Amino acid sequence: MTTYLENLAVTKYGLALHTTTPELGLAINNFAGDNRAQVWNLGRDLSSFVHQYLVEFIQPQTWSDIGFLAVAKGPGGFTGTRIGVVLARTLGQQLEIPVFAVSTLAAVAWSAKDSIAKTDAIAIQMPAQRGQVFGAIYQPHADNSNLTTLLPDSVFTPEVWQETLANWQTTYQLIEAKSALAATVTNILELAYLDWEQGKRPHWFEALPYYGQHPVDV
Repeated sequence: MTTYLENLAVTKYGLALHTTTPELGLAINNFAGDNRAQVWNLGRDLSSFVHQYLVEFIQPQTWSDIGFLAVAKGPGGFTGTRIGVVLARTLGQQLEIPVFAVSTLAAVAWSAKDSIAKTDAIAIQMPAQRGQVFGAIYQPHADNSNLTTLLPDSVFTPEVWQETLANWQTTYQLIEAKSALAATVTNILELAYLDWEQGKRPHWFEALPYYGQHPVDV
C-alpha cells in the first residue's frame, strides 16, 4: 500500500500569509525546491490591497495547486490579524483544504533556532498595548523537526514577565520581536508543513486568531 497521499505532492504547494503588522508577508513552497516569499509595507492600505497582492503573488501557480494554507494567528495588531485569519479561513473553505493557524511568536522562535545553542529554550517577548508584553517560551526539537510549547502565548505585565523568566528552570535565550515580523512568513509556512508531515489536517474553522488583549481599553 502506498503512502504518498500523506505527503505534499510536488505539484501541490503550501501558501502562507502574515498580516499581523502593517506589512504583508506571503510565502509559497512545494517543499521540493520551488519556493518564494515577499514582503510589502502596506500600512493602512493592507486591507484594501491584500487580495490583489495575493492573486498576483501565487502566479504562475493557481488556486488548484494549493494543498494547504498557513496564517499568522497573532499576537499582533487587531485589524491586521483579523484580516489574515478571515482571509485564510475563507480560502480554506472555498478550496476545501486545511488551514494551519500558527503563532506569530512561534514563528520568531523558529526563525532564531539555528543561532542559539541546541539545548536552549527560546523566550520571545513582544510589546503589547497599555504597557504590557506578550510572552512565550518554546523548545526547538534537537532534530529541528518542530517546536514544543513550554509556555503558551500570554499577556503579562513587564514585572510578571520578568519574574517568570527569573524563575524559569532551564536555560533559554531571550528574543524581542519588534519589527520585520512579516519576514517570518516563511517560518509560518515551515511550521505548518512540519505539522502537515505529521498527518495533521486542521479544518478551516479551527483557525482562530489570538488577540491576547481587547483592542479597546475599557
